[in-house]
Amino acid sequence: MDVFGETIVVGAGIGGLAVALALRRHDINVHVIEQADKLLDVGAGVQISANGFLVLNALGVGSACSRAAVKAHAVELIDHKTAQTVCALDIEKYNKGLTHLMMHRADLINILFEECINAGVSFSFSERVMSVSNDTKPEIVSSSDRYCPEVVICADGIHSVGRESLFGKVAPYFTGHVAWRALVPNTTDHPDVARIYMGPKKHVVTYPIRSRSVLNLVLIEERDTWAKESWSEQGDADILRRSFCEFNLGIGDLLSKVQTPHVWGLFRHPVAKKWYEGGVVLLGDAAHPTLPFMAQGANLALEDAWVLAKCLSNTSLTKTDLQAYQDMRKKRVERIISVAEGNAWKYHLTFPPLRWAAHRTMWAMSQVMPGRMVEKFDWIYRYDATAET
Repeated sequence: MDVFGETIVVGAGIGGLAVALALRRHDINVHVIEQADKLLDVGAGVQISANGFLVLNALGVGSACSRAAVKAHAVELIDHKTAQTVCALDIEKYNKGLTHLMMHRADLINILFEECINAGVSFSFSERVMSVSNDTKPEIVSSSDRYCPEVVICADGIHSVGRESLFGKVAPYFTGHVAWRALVPNTTDHPDVARIYMGPKKHVVTYPIRSRSVLNLVLIEERDTWAKESWSEQGDADILRRSFCEFNLGIGDLLSKVQTPHVWGLFRHPVAKKWYEGGVVLLGDAAHPTLPFMAQGANLALEDAWVLAKCLSNTSLTKTDLQAYQDMRKKRVERIISVAEGNAWKYHLTFPPLRWAAHRTMWAMSQVMPGRMVEKFDWIYRYDATAET
């Protein structure tokens, strides 16, 4: 039986690495277990909004992330058919003082991983966690070992072994949305903005990453059924192009360059009623999976990481510490998840008169009160988890 210090983190994703680094900032020994054999250059783009960047900056990696990312100046909502801008939200002007980044997920993970190594975090790769229990003390059974640490942090995503081991499996339901993702060369001189092309029952998000050399594409469509829920399912580029052929004027050239897209069904998982049991605690998607329509999944995990590390920084762990973590996080994440769930229909309006009226209203508001359209989300972006704790 091997025990690597006081705390074990399950999962070396954004949330797992961030909480490991945050714990080391409090001089807590940390060991991370990851089922992959190494950190791969996989995934696609990720938007780090100001609330997430504040955590990265407090962890000491803000400058490195800024150098590896493209700073977002605005969000543009665009009509799918005419490719004309419905409204442009100038976040640089009206979110003055805040930093919003667009970057490759692998770049962020590598930055966090290198800083974890420098801080003294230890890692086990190619090790699958089979079960997590908490009878008298936390215990992990993995594919190669058994661990009995003081604390187990399950940052192992929507299919969390820790969450299922402790609280049982709750079947998710299909939302009626399917997401595609792809990376293509930036041959269109795409500006430093996130663009959302809105169409009937579909929308497309584009933004530049990696020194503007690459564009990240996220394409969402409504479907009646879907079987798999996987981030690694490879899709057919020709099917993707046929599905979004009506978007040709705006992004046709980009779609023609897609070679190996990935596709997955979007399923709704409930927020866990309880986030901890004894010394086992959930973080990020393991506790509160969210749909991608507010681009807050990674940011919420970063917030969790900071708050949880602070709550665990006491010399002796008590139930009150983990309850404080849940109390500080649960209402906020539930509110953001609710907003994200309600966002898709606004992009997918099908009835032409209603779509025209909605777009005209957005255009008028962007002309008359542009600041108000940005500032209504201040409660998300100006939230500072590092100040709250």
